Amino acid sequence: MATHISDRAAVDPQAAIADEVEIGPFCVIGPQVTIGRGTKLMANVTLLGRVTLGEDNKLYPGVVIGAEPQDLSYRGGDTQVVIGDGNVFREAVTVNRATEKEKGVTSIGNDCFLMACSHVAHDCVVGDRVILANGTLLAGHVRIHHHATLSGNVGVHQFTTIGSYSFIGGLSRVLHDVPPYMLIEGNPSRPRCVNVVALRRNSFPREYIEALSEAHRLLFRVKVGLDQACEILRNQGHLVPPVNHLLNFVQEQQEGRFGRARERRKAA
Repeated sequence: MATHISDRAAVDPQAAIADEVEIGPFCVIGPQVTIGRGTKLMANVTLLGRVTLGEDNKLYPGVVIGAEPQDLSYRGGDTQVVIGDGNVFREAVTVNRATEKEKGVTSIGNDCFLMACSHVAHDCVVGDRVILANGTLLAGHVRIHHHATLSGNVGVHQFTTIGSYSFIGGLSRVLHDVPPYMLIEGNPSRPRCVNVVALRRNSFPREYIEALSEAHRLLFRVKVGLDQACEILRNQGHLVPPVNHLLNFVQEQQEGRFGRARERRKAA
C-alpha cells in the first residue's frame, strides 16, 4: 500500500515519511518530523519541531505533538519527542517536546492509549502499554513505568514516578510516587489496595499476588516501616521478585524529597 497524503495537508518536503502512511486533510507536518510505516494521521494533526513517530500509530483529529515546552526557562534548544509503535492518540492529545534540563527527550513507548484531551508535558518518559484516560495531565519530568493505568482527570505533579502495573483512580491528585502494583486514589492520593485485576490479567501467580497483598498491609496500613516489613516478609517467605521490586521502589521514594524519588538531586 502506497503512502497517501491529502492534497489539503501541509507537509514539509524535508519531512521523512515512510511507506503506507496516511495523512488526512488539514494536517501540518514540519521539516524535522519522521513518521514510521503504517502510521495514520486522521485530520487536523500537527507535528512540530523534531518528532519521531514509530510504526502503526493512530492519531485522531486535534492532536498536537512536538510543540515547545510550557516552561518559561526554555530558550529554543534542539530538543525532541520520540514515540514508539502501535500507540493511539485520541482527540486533542498534546505532547510537548523536552527542555534541556535532562536528556532533551520527551518519550512514549509502545502500545499506549492516550485518550481525549490528555497531556504529556516536557521531559516526561512514558513506558509501554500505558493508558491515560480523558483529561489526565502529566506535569514535566514525570516517569511512568510499563502497564500503568491513569483514570480520567488525574493530575500528576512534576518529577513524580508512577510504578508498573499501578492504577490511579479518577480525579486523583498525585503528589507522591505511585508504588508499583498498587491501586491508589484520592486528593491527595494514597495506596488503597493491590491492583489485583491488572495482575490477574497479566498472569501473575497467585503466590505473587498474596505476597504483594501482605506487603501492602505492612507498608501502607500497619505502617511498620520498611526494614521491619522486609524482615517480616522474609520470614513469611514472601520476598518474591515483585515484592523486592516494590520494596526497592519504596526505599528510593523515601530517599527523595516530598515523597518523590526523583527529587533526590535537589535534596543534594
